[in-house]
Amino acid sequence: MSYLTTVFDLFWHFLVLSFLAIGGASSTLPDMHRFLVDTRHYMTSEQLSAMYAISQAAPGPNVLFVELFGWQAAGLGGAIASLVGICGPSCVIAAVIARVMDRKPDARWIALVRRGLAPLTIGLLFSTGWVLARGANSSFSTIALTVATVLACSFTRVHPLVLVGLGALVGGMGWV
Repeated sequence: MSYLTTVFDLFWHFLVLSFLAIGGASSTLPDMHRFLVDTRHYMTSEQLSAMYAISQAAPGPNVLFVELFGWQAAGLGGAIASLVGICGPSCVIAAVIARVMDRKPDARWIALVRRGLAPLTIGLLFSTGWVLARGANSSFSTIALTVATVLACSFTRVHPLVLVGLGALVGGMGWV
């Protein structure tokens, strides 16, 4: 596959995914995994999980992982194509919806759409967590760290940055 074909392939795939990214680009990570790892072999499952983790720990918007995936597949052109593909349509759609909602803030259909999208978004995010856990958990210690993190997030008020720091410490000490 030529460089330009790869760049267009990335752009087109992320453009299509942008219409499914309800709740954010992370909700489409399972399909990104299928495309980037299983179908096109642009990276391994471990690389995808690591890039996603790094991008989520970095300051800035959480959609940066898409750019990293594009960079891994096709360098700068792939990074730009992936980011424009995933962000472009959602930016336009969000602007149009915001305008409509400003004009009719009390419309019943708006509340119904929100109520319908909430469970869908939650399901997509759980699917994302599952895909990431499968790619990152290769030993008992990584599985234990994942379970401990899920429990800490679910049942305590520990700030996520504290958990990121602890994870980096555990990794730096060679325990995972």
